[in-house]
Amino acid sequence: MHTKMKLLVIDDERTICNLIKLHFETEGYIVSVASNAQEGKILLADRPDLVLLDINMPDENGIDFCRGIRKYIDCPILFLTSRITEQDKILGLQAGGDDYITKPFSIAELTARVEAHLRREKRNSLKNVKMYGRLMIDYNGRSVYFSDELIPFSKKEFDVIEFLSLNEGQVFTKEVLYERIWGYLAEGNSDVIKEHVRKIRGKFQEAAGCNYIETVWGVGYKWKRS
Repeated sequence: MHTKMKLLVIDDERTICNLIKLHFETEGYIVSVASNAQEGKILLADRPDLVLLDINMPDENGIDFCRGIRKYIDCPILFLTSRITEQDKILGLQAGGDDYITKPFSIAELTARVEAHLRREKRNSLKNVKMYGRLMIDYNGRSVYFSDELIPFSKKEFDVIEFLSLNEGQVFTKEVLYERIWGYLAEGNSDVIKEHVRKIRGKFQEAAGCNYIETVWGVGYKWKRS
């Protein structure tokens, strides 16, 4: 579960790129470097955790580039620039940028800014995680772990876990669960819920030695309160 953070540096100044790459790789990051916007777009496929973006690139203005990639990239974008006016700052923030680093910069300040933004991203992502002792449900990643070990669930099994755990303590009939998860217009039988719960419990029992879904006899199912 613990992976190295990935940085993408897009700047046509080779000296700056080499300095940033060497420093952050020493700090344990994975660093990709592009010398222009076109190369940068290709490297975005690696899904970086943060982008350092030069404003004055040879083939495309950094602010326009930022505006274009914001449609499909949600990580922090920090502008690198040798000169900055208030209007540039406003345009950059409106385009989806998160911060500015003015050249020349100290590597210590750059590191502090990068780490601050990555910490903020981590805090935001943790809002989409729930812990039940050693059990962790990652709603964004649609994954369930026990003691850092992944428990494999099918899409629909995870849907059941997600719905019940987000409504902890509430009891739902299998008919309501079927309607909420499969949809109002789904063609099928709500008895499929019983089978999914059985499989989920089996996997929880094998991985964790306990169960998190309770049967309320004559009514339905609920997620145990932690």
